[in-house]
Amino acid sequence: MERVSLSDREPSEAADGVHLALLAGGDAMNVQHFEIKPGAAVDEHSHPHEQTGYIYEGELVFHTDGEEIVCGPGDSYAIPGEEPHAAENRGDVPVRGVDIFSPPREQPNWQSE
Repeated sequence: MERVSLSDREPSEAADGVHLALLAGGDAMNVQHFEIKPGAAVDEHSHPHEQTGYIYEGELVFHTDGEEIVCGPGDSYAIPGEEPHAAENRGDVPVRGVDIFSPPREQPNWQSE
């Protein structure tokens, strides 16, 4: 068993105001913590990984397939692999949550995916 605490990881800035920290992982999936500052955005991208996530603070606006989908505290989401998507924090507080990727994502690959 592997135990990884967020306090053990140094987040990387994947984009201006977007901080990611790779947490526990296995052969088939891994967990990533994210924090997106007010006004920060993740540009449209896609990756082969299926991505599911959970927001526990703030509100994140996803852009996918011509739609805007707002996720807030207590909301979870699922993004199929290869689906183009973007996200932005239009609020006044940081958005914090966790993502699970399958197959596992590597650090710092997210900057090129």
